[in-house]
Amino acid sequence: MSAAPIKDLSKLCVHTITTKPWSLEEAAENYEKAGVKGVSVWRQYLGGRDISAAGDRLRSHGLDIVSLVRGGFFPSVSAKNRDLAIQDNLKAVDEAAALGAPMIVLVCGADPDQSLETSRMQIQEGIEKVLPHAMANGVKLAIEPLHPMYADTRSAVNTLRQANEMAENIDSDYAGIAADVYHLWWDPDLKTELLRCGQKGNLFAFHICDWLSPTVDFLNDRGLMGEGCIDIPKIRGWAEEAGFSGYNEVEIFSDRHWAGDQKEFLDKIVESYYHC
Repeated sequence: MSAAPIKDLSKLCVHTITTKPWSLEEAAENYEKAGVKGVSVWRQYLGGRDISAAGDRLRSHGLDIVSLVRGGFFPSVSAKNRDLAIQDNLKAVDEAAALGAPMIVLVCGADPDQSLETSRMQIQEGIEKVLPHAMANGVKLAIEPLHPMYADTRSAVNTLRQANEMAENIDSDYAGIAADVYHLWWDPDLKTELLRCGQKGNLFAFHICDWLSPTVDFLNDRGLMGEGCIDIPKIRGWAEEAGFSGYNEVEIFSDRHWAGDQKEFLDKIVESYYHC
């Protein structure tokens, strides 16, 4: 008879986008009640707020603020648009500092009207331009490689190897990587690259959900942990072997779950986390 799962939520973080219909206040209250210990805040939840007060409120519910999501979207064939992206990322640093978030997750962007190589070059240049302001405010920048299906507009950084190379080229304690199993589970070099990432001190974040098969929407049909085909415990084991001891950040985009009762959905998140 197998042992019962240990019900330890000390490393459980939930992204506010996961419970998209809730306000920041509703999320904070319900995450605390469910035993969630960390929160990653999406920027749209800060609109019109006193950001510093929002951070205090989250902490008053016993929540560690793990990251601010998202910065990035650096590449463009237009120099004006590239400059606007830099300004938006500098603003994101200010928001993270006011919130008390130690890190910004970067969805790096791409432009289908230019080569992926050019977009990657512009991503690295963009990060390097934002980095001094990030360092001055104590905010780290985490490059998130996205699945190749998003290479047209969402990110020209599509493998952990590419993200490792970029982080190593930038060579700063404030530039690293957010590894999301949804985007990386398919990569035959994933273990090797996770270990490389950890050895360089660049593994800043670890995101979890599951890949449903068949999936009905490549963006908004992610599954609860254990519902799909990703071996999350194995990948988490590799991350730990690489030296990572931070939060498991639940980031689920799901039209199906967003349409339902969010308290029931959160209960399912906690239950699937126990077993996965």
